[in-house]
Amino acid sequence: MMRQYELVERVQKYKPDVNEALLNKAYVYAMQKHGKQMRASGDPYISHPLEVAAILTEMRLDESTIAVALLHDTIEDTTATRAEIDELFGEDIGRLVEGLTKIKKLDLVTKRAKQAENLRKLLLAISDDVRVLLVKLADRLHNMRTLEHVPPEKRARIAEETMDIYAPLAGRMGMQDMREELEELAFKNINLEAYETVTGKLAELSERNRDLIHTIEDELSALFSHEGLKATVKGRQKKAYSVFRKMQSKSLSFEQLSDVFGFRIIVDTEADCYRALGIVHMRWSVVPGRFKDYISTPKQNDYRSIHTTIVGPSRQRVELQIRTSRMQDIAERGVAAHALYKDGSTGGEGLLSKDSRAYSWLRQTIEALSVGDNPEEFLEHTKLELFQDQVFCFTPKGQLIALPRGATPIDFAYAVHTDVGDTCVGAKINGRIMPLVTRLANGDEVEILRSGVQVPPPAWEEIVVTGKARAAIRRATKAAVRKQYSGLGMRILERTFNRAGKPLSRDGLKPVLHRLGQKDVEDMLAAVGRGEIVSEDVFKAVYPNHQETRVSPRKPADEGWFNLRSAAGLIFKLPGLSKSQKSTTTTRKIGPDPDMAAMPIRGMDDNAVVRFGPGGAVPGDRIVGILEPGAGITIYPIQSPGLTKFDDEPNRWIDIRWDIDENNKNRFPARILVTAINAPGTLAEVAQTIAASETNIQTLSMVRVAADFTEMLVDLQVWDLKHLNNLITQLKGLGSVSTVERVYE
Repeated sequence: MMRQYELVERVQKYKPDVNEALLNKAYVYAMQKHGKQMRASGDPYISHPLEVAAILTEMRLDESTIAVALLHDTIEDTTATRAEIDELFGEDIGRLVEGLTKIKKLDLVTKRAKQAENLRKLLLAISDDVRVLLVKLADRLHNMRTLEHVPPEKRARIAEETMDIYAPLAGRMGMQDMREELEELAFKNINLEAYETVTGKLAELSERNRDLIHTIEDELSALFSHEGLKATVKGRQKKAYSVFRKMQSKSLSFEQLSDVFGFRIIVDTEADCYRALGIVHMRWSVVPGRFKDYISTPKQNDYRSIHTTIVGPSRQRVELQIRTSRMQDIAERGVAAHALYKDGSTGGEGLLSKDSRAYSWLRQTIEALSVGDNPEEFLEHTKLELFQDQVFCFTPKGQLIALPRGATPIDFAYAVHTDVGDTCVGAKINGRIMPLVTRLANGDEVEILRSGVQVPPPAWEEIVVTGKARAAIRRATKAAVRKQYSGLGMRILERTFNRAGKPLSRDGLKPVLHRLGQKDVEDMLAAVGRGEIVSEDVFKAVYPNHQETRVSPRKPADEGWFNLRSAAGLIFKLPGLSKSQKSTTTTRKIGPDPDMAAMPIRGMDDNAVVRFGPGGAVPGDRIVGILEPGAGITIYPIQSPGLTKFDDEPNRWIDIRWDIDENNKNRFPARILVTAINAPGTLAEVAQTIAASETNIQTLSMVRVAADFTEMLVDLQVWDLKHLNNLITQLKGLGSVSTVERVYE
């Protein structure tokens, strides 16, 4: 266990003016508070905060952050209070310790909604002061190092949480060394068999290629020395989880991997990085497509380096990373390498540069909290941002836009601005008009084509890969649907108010919103349009003293059209139809018949008796026949739910398809469900639209499903699928119609 003076000496190595008094006080206070508490391993509990503090000294953090590490479990696990810590160590340290206490209580591996909300709290806590995250990551790292002492069921949960949340967070903060160790430890506990297999193969490979690694190091060093370039070359082997992830993502065997070993070339300046690159490329061939310049275009976590792969010494593929010492420091320690110190009463307030790109990513992620409609959307957005590799694209003015790999121009548009995404209608990639589904590549210049009348279609949600774009498309889609229902609700209220002879205005609706439980007029109108609020209730709220006058019901405008058959179901039939047209299910026999036109269908016997299922079928549908013993064949569209009852009787299925004579037009049965406003004239408007489209009505039944809406189930006869779809489109365009859908039975 680390002693008090050893901790001070560790900090003094990189910060000679360390505030020893603060560290000594925190050390003694933590020792006293934890007293005789023990860890699951049997070690004194105080060993844990000491090890966390030791990890932070390796990251060269200030004494305030080290003190927080020593105290981070005192409020939760001892008699210490926030007020007591504030009094002894100051409010800054007290706030950080309390923040860590709250984070420790968050369960980040739980049902989706709760996990999302807890992730919100975690990111909100660390966005205010990233030192909270640094201490938390060090705390998690030591807990992972000692995870074997935890019960198996708890061990799996902690490892999963580490792999899903903390390791990616460390990576996004640029702390690659910590990320790799967290992933290795989590991998070992999540999939021990895979871990041992990959580790064993890596050990064999390392032993087999030991001389080769030294040979490559020596040859590269000699080459740089000969060219007069000061450079340090160091070979390294990839970690087990990194190898396993690549094998999984690219479906490769271990033997197929060609870049298990990599070499870092450390030079003094940026100019030396490019000089080293030129020396290497002049000596050995480059592997096409394996060059990346993260110096001119850094990653969002501040990572800067040149990556290239060459066919190097001994004809081996060699992956090289060329960077300066400063770049190496940032690659290993990330945001911790941006720590700035300034004198204060506590011996140095540890601040993290808010100009850091990693910190900027964190702030952008937190901004998603204000635009996300629900916690699940935020979780989706954040996890996408955490896990995705990136591509770097440019606007026509040269602005750099970093996007997840696989992103489309739509993602690019929303990354520029939500308004740009919402009005996007096309894109030029490198000067050429390209489809919006095109996957962007590194270095693409993207110009977004816009239109003020564009509304993002819901289908875009399946195309984009960024959480920001998906959330924006969902919001736009909801707004468009809300606008549609709002317009329908306004028309419903206008008819209700007109029948009573009363004026209607949006301003007149505002005073009654609270009585109807609505936030604004648009919400209330949309609720009426959806049938959630009855129009009469709105009228009564606006005119509570209105006396209703009963009026004799009007007859239909054209009495020759309809004949009332049932007060309960409101069954109507068009006059003049033949007997066969009036039947719900049409039975036809192949062959000449004066009353029924022939319906040729390939795959059937010439004498087969054919009938349609209850929902009908029309040319253009994919159809299937079901053999009815002793009763002929029943035709169903392939998507008909009625077919499920024949799943266990494959011998009754008959493969058939349409064979329609263009010169001998026949009508075929189909069924639609129309939801319309319950008002005089609506039925006539629907029927006239159907008649105008040259469609026959077989039967029509009406059911009032709400005070303002009526459902009409209509059996039709149409020429084909195109004819039916055109009719549905026309009906949807009627102001009195809410929805129209085809019914399969």
